[in-house]
Parts: sequence; structure tokens; C-alpha cells
Amino acid sequence: MLSRRALIGALGLTLTLGAAPAVHAQDGEVFIPLISKGFQHQFWQAVKTGADQAAEEMGVRITFEGPDNETMVDRQIDMLAAALANNPGAIGFAALDSQAAIPLLRQADEAGIPVIAFDSGVDSDIPATTTTTDNVAAASLAADKMAELIGGAGKVAVVAHDQTSRTGIDRRDGFLNRMESEYPEIEVVSVQYGAGDQLQSTEVAKAILTANPDLNGMFGTNEGSAIGIVNAVREMGTDEVTVIGYDSGKAQTDAIRSGEMAGAITQNPVGIGYETVKAAIAAMNGEELPEVIDTGFYYYDQSNIDDEEIQAVLYD
Repeated sequence: MLSRRALIGALGLTLTLGAAPAVHAQDGEVFIPLISKGFQHQFWQAVKTGADQAAEEMGVRITFEGPDNETMVDRQIDMLAAALANNPGAIGFAALDSQAAIPLLRQADEAGIPVIAFDSGVDSDIPATTTTTDNVAAASLAADKMAELIGGAGKVAVVAHDQTSRTGIDRRDGFLNRMESEYPEIEVVSVQYGAGDQLQSTEVAKAILTANPDLNGMFGTNEGSAIGIVNAVREMGTDEVTVIGYDSGKAQTDAIRSGEMAGAITQNPVGIGYETVKAAIAAMNGEELPEVIDTGFYYYDQSNIDDEEIQAVLYD
């Protein structure tokens, strides 16, 4: 573990953005703000737990904030601008929109402030690394499990959380591309977006079920999307529809234990938070980082939810 003195020395205490004093230099303190995509899901609380753990171990100060919901791109950009105005030693950023923040991130880069993308990357080479799940591979696995559960043929639909973030795009496309390439007898009849909001996703899923009474399965690409599907299936009495989700908050683990959800992908959110802070410190010290830090994923269902390996990455 690097000492605080070594960290400060590596910074040189010269980073500036505007005329404000360097916050990380005050009292010998290294300051790393993390801007997440939101706070409404247990996933983000677990990411914060990991980040807090790393900050305590490594002797730095962090903040962790995000907009009230994952549709508030402008609010997130404001948070990013405010964080950068405080001249941090580095910054962690989970983009709601993979392109909208690029001008601000470019300013950070020009000021010598390392950017670590977490959970959801940006369409730029500015971040020193991205700590994330391999969302394409994880969603491909979800497609494989769906195909297995519905017998390799039938109709399925997707409720995705957005079409602007890297996670939204990769999870959607990972599922769709695997279905297209490997399961020609499965038809994806609809892809709709519920903004990661449980209530909105419920209405979206109900509309899909109404339009497709012969639907065999539905995939929800994040916590809010998946629980929205569960709610819709419950309200409409379409228990024969196979539901696969993504993430592992309590509502999803309860749904799996009850049989309302067949299975889900769980990420390692504590690991994402921990590795983001660790990578930020490494970048501040000029260390070379890989393009992506893969924090892993697992598929869980009733058969393995109580396994030690799975329990370690659930966050309910």
C-alpha cells in the first residue's frame, strides 16, 4: 500500500483547474470524488461500500454521489463539473451518457487529473482505465440461459435500462447478438426501455406482454428493469413467462427464491468500487493501467444462490 506522503509527492501538488485551490493538497489529503449513475438501486450502495473500503485502507478521502435517477444526464454533468472545480487528485465517473461528458473529461485530462471510468465507460480514450463487468459476455450468458430454459425456441423480449450508457448498450447487444447468432428458432419480438426505473419498467413490460400473449421469456438489463418485469408478470398473471434479470438486490434475490425469476446475472459491485479507488491512486502515481479492469460476473438461480461464491457478490 502506498503511503500518503508518496501519493502527495507523486502528485507534485501542481494540478489546477481554474483558480480554486487544490483540495487534495489541503492538510496533506488526497481527494478523489466518484460520480455514479444514481442512488436508487442497491447496486450503487454496494459500489460505494467498496470505494469506502479502499479509501480507508489507502488513506485517501473520497466522495460518492449521483443523480436521483438514471435519466438525469444533465444533473450528472453538473455534478462532474462541480467535482472537477474542486481540483481533485483523480476522479471516478460512471457515465449515464457515453458521449455527453467528453468535453468535461477532456478538461480534466488537460489539467492532468486522471479519470477512472467505472461501471459504464465513455466513448473516449481519456479514462486511464474502466473498472467494470464484461457486460457483453454477461448478457450473452443470460441469452444462453434463457435459450436453455425455453427449450431453444420461442419468443422473447428485452426491457433495457437505457440506450445511451455503455452498460445499457452492451447488455442489450450482448443478449440480442447471442440470440441471433446461436438460436435461430428464438425470435426477439420487442426491445423497450424503462430508464432503469422499476415503475416505468413495469408499465413497459405490461405493454410487451399485452402485445405478445404467446411470449416465452423476458430479460431485464438492470435491477429496476428486472423487477419491473417481475411486477408485470405478477400483475398480469403470466407466470409461464421465463424471467432473467441482471444485478442482485434484495428484490431480485427474493424473486429468485420464490421462483418468480428464473435466474440473474450478478456483478461484483463492491469490487468495482474498490478497484476504482485503487486505480485512481495508481494513475495519480503514473502507473500504467490496463484498458479495462474486469471485476467479474456470475449467473445465479435457486440452485446456487446460497453457494459461498455467489453469496460473496450479492448485495441485498
